[in-house]
Amino acid sequence: MLPPPPPILQNMMMSKKSSVVICIGDIHGYMTKLQNLWSNLERVIPASDFENARIIFLGDYCDRGPDTRKVLDFLIDLPSKYPNQSHVFLAGNHDFAFAAFVGAIPPPPGGSEFRDTWAEFEASEEREGWYKGYGYQNMHLQGRRWAGKITVRFNAVKGTEYQGSIYDAGTTFQSYGLPHGSPGCFLSSFSLAFASLCFAF
Repeated sequence: MLPPPPPILQNMMMSKKSSVVICIGDIHGYMTKLQNLWSNLERVIPASDFENARIIFLGDYCDRGPDTRKVLDFLIDLPSKYPNQSHVFLAGNHDFAFAAFVGAIPPPPGGSEFRDTWAEFEASEEREGWYKGYGYQNMHLQGRRWAGKITVRFNAVKGTEYQGSIYDAGTTFQSYGLPHGSPGCFLSSFSLAFASLCFAF
C-alpha cells in the first residue's frame, strides 16, 4: 500500500479555488520513472482536476537514462492526449546543449557567432573532448561539449563513469540507435519537434 500524498498535494487536491499546478523536473531519459509518476498523479488527483491541470516541465529531459527518445515522444504527444491540460516545457542545460548540437537554437543576437562562446572555456577543450565533427565550426560551445567524448572517464563528483560526454549524452544517442557523436544524426523533423518543445516560449 502506498503512503498518503504529501500535505502540499493534499492541500492542492482539496482546494477548489485554484487549479492544480504540477511541476516535474529532471526526467533525464528515464521513461519508466516518468510513466510511474504520471500514473501516480492520475491516481491521487481527482480526474477533473488532473484533466485541467497546468503541468510545468522544468527541463533536463535527455541524457543519463536509456530512453530519451521515448521521453521526448511522450512529452510531444501530451497536448493531443490531454487537450484540456496546459503544458509548459522549459529547457534545462542538458536540453539546451542537445538543441545546440542539432542546430535548433536561434542565432546569437547582435551578429555574433556561436564560436564566440568557445574562448572562455578553451582550456577545457582537450579534457572534455569537445566535438570536432561535421558542423562544429558553427556550433555553440554547449553543443560541442554535449556531443564530445570526455577523455577523463571517471566523474569524481558523482562517483560514476561519464556516459560519452560531460553531459552523459551517450545514452541519448543510443536511444536513437546511433553511436555517440554521430554527425547530423538528429536533423530535420526531429530538430523542429525538439525546438518546438523546448524553445516555444
